[in-house]
Amino acid sequence: MTVYLVGAGPGDPDLLTLRGAEVLAGADVVVYDRLSVTSLLDLAPPHAELISVGKQPGGPRTSQDDINALLVARGRAGQQVVRLKGGDPFVFARGGEEAAALAAAGVAFEVVPGITSAVAVPAYAGIPVTMRYSSTSFTVVTGHEDPTKGEGSVNWEAVASLGGTVVVLMGAARCRPICERLIAAGLAPDTPAAAVQWGTRPHQRTLRASLSTLADLEPQPPATIVIGEVAAADLAWFENRPLFGRRIVVTRAQPQASALAADLRRRGAEAIELPAIAFEPPEDLDRLARAAAEVGRYDWVVFTSPTGVARFFEHLRDARSLGEARVAAIGPGTAAELAERNVVADLIPEQYVAEALLEALADEVGSDWPGRVLIPRAETARDVLPDGLAAAGWDVDVVPAYRTVAPAPDPVAAALLADAEVITFTSSSTVTNFVDTYGINTVPKVVATIGPITSATARSRGLEVTIEAAEHTVPGLVAALEDFFAR
Repeated sequence: MTVYLVGAGPGDPDLLTLRGAEVLAGADVVVYDRLSVTSLLDLAPPHAELISVGKQPGGPRTSQDDINALLVARGRAGQQVVRLKGGDPFVFARGGEEAAALAAAGVAFEVVPGITSAVAVPAYAGIPVTMRYSSTSFTVVTGHEDPTKGEGSVNWEAVASLGGTVVVLMGAARCRPICERLIAAGLAPDTPAAAVQWGTRPHQRTLRASLSTLADLEPQPPATIVIGEVAAADLAWFENRPLFGRRIVVTRAQPQASALAADLRRRGAEAIELPAIAFEPPEDLDRLARAAAEVGRYDWVVFTSPTGVARFFEHLRDARSLGEARVAAIGPGTAAELAERNVVADLIPEQYVAEALLEALADEVGSDWPGRVLIPRAETARDVLPDGLAAAGWDVDVVPAYRTVAPAPDPVAAALLADAEVITFTSSSTVTNFVDTYGINTVPKVVATIGPITSATARSRGLEVTIEAAEHTVPGLVAALEDFFAR
């Protein structure tokens, strides 16, 4: 097998390369650093062993010799090993030492380059490291060495004389002596300078100053320092995104939670995935299978959730089994799930709640009302729709397609609740399960719901609803969050 030295990029998980994601997906062991993005570990298979060797400043650390020995031992054991390192493994990341140790031991290895923070972090701060005519070169220097002690390997005088842009990595703790050394070497004290803390992350912060004043702002690690005319450029885009810096809890079930979390991250938020709901097969699975086998006998099949679609279609041979039955979806998310199976919903109500769907069915059917209808849905759900149809004379079969259950508490994610600003609820079940599992006192200040039914449940559990989506969909919820923070 092979040991893969993978660059994880500077922090934003979307900056992982395709090759990096590919080898992570096949990993038996992942050996990762402190600055690697934790969510990237989710790309590894469930059976993969995760080993942290991160170095904590002033805290416990795994020596480089021990890391080398670990990689060699696991590689010799025939495991597929991914060594996940921040940035690029060969840019101030000691990947060269690890590769040398593997080569000396006769263990096969592959280097998967990563996007280095020397370029990506300034870009996320709106600082181009080169500009035509003003900065036609850039120099990347480690700030890990103390410029006040000994000669070291960095010739700061030569760095100052090169011109162009100077990018200092791992230099926050030594910012002042580095700046003083560059000034002593001839750089003007008023040279523009910037320090980008936690670059490419939702809590990125850019400090702008001059070479003589940057240290007064006390940049904290991890930080990338940029010195030169380009540091005066302010082409900000990352920090201007509508939800930048907001810490938002997502309570949807997996994998739906990941889709919402990704949408929030694209808008700049830090999404905390804390699913308060999980789906399991119904107790009477045979009943669902029988209903699917006889689906062509119904006039209408009504789906009230994407999960209901997914679970029901597991028992269909293909869409032809529907025969002449028409299909209704409670909203666009459910309709999209049907479209994934090449089924176009015949009916979607204007408002995505059961009451609106009941009214829309009555308008659509007209003189053909009533008929025979099948509703595959959650085992426990509101009975507005089946009761309303039955009262109008329909022959209604409600078949449980899945059960909603509360997953086991996640203490790691729960620890982040104290700093969260917003919690999102996309169903009544997420409200009930979250409050029962974590308690009402852990709920962040701002409560955002997908619609009135979920809001009513939240209020019944003692929560004050701050945001309610006008369009009762996940995109509608995201839009409501954007509108709230814009105001």
